[in-house]
Amino acid sequence: MVRVVRGNPTPEELAAAMAVVQARMAAVAAASGEEPPRALPVWSDPARTVPGRPPAPGPDAWRTSFWPA
Repeated sequence: MVRVVRGNPTPEELAAAMAVVQARMAAVAAASGEEPPRALPVWSDPARTVPGRPPAPGPDAWRTSFWPA
């Protein structure tokens, strides 16, 4: 998780910073002999078992979270 603490970067600046961080992490992992973490397959995603769409964020989202789809 990355959080911008100061300033207001543009999406391009933020993407460039993330590219540098990812490249550095890949270089460190390659130097230590570790494999980079792989993404989980879609079939193992627990969200696929939830029927319907999740409620939209907002003050009454908790009320609609158990409404039938």
